[in-house]
Amino acid sequence: MRAVVQRVRSASVTISGEKVSEIGPGLLILLGIGVEDTPEDIQWLVPKIANLRIFNDEDGVMNRSVLQTGGKVIVVSQFTLLASTKKGNRPSYIKAARPEFAIPMYEAFVRELEGNLGRDVGTGVFGADMQVDLCNDGPVTIWIDTRMRE
Repeated sequence: MRAVVQRVRSASVTISGEKVSEIGPGLLILLGIGVEDTPEDIQWLVPKIANLRIFNDEDGVMNRSVLQTGGKVIVVSQFTLLASTKKGNRPSYIKAARPEFAIPMYEAFVRELEGNLGRDVGTGVFGADMQVDLCNDGPVTIWIDTRMRE
């Protein structure tokens, strides 16, 4: 499972001209689910993101989490995070999970994150052609891969 976590001032997801999610300050999470991912990856990744100290405290030091700030969150599925560019110039997505596996994992991730945060999480629509708009704050962007656990 790969996540790109972006601290944002605002973010939104639009599908066919209709805004389906919109937040102010918080996190935009792009989530890629791989063929080897398991529920244990969700159990490791969700608290890691919820407690990631990337928001400024009163001294301007990145020392607070989205859990502490009460910031909002949007999670967008993005299979292209599993792209391999090892051979040639056309990315291979062979490591990305098929929808019949990825959709339940994505939904489980969102539910687990909502449980950890104690509030609703915005989403895109799995497999839809989405336009994601954001104002990255900082910019602060963190890449997390459950295979590396760094």
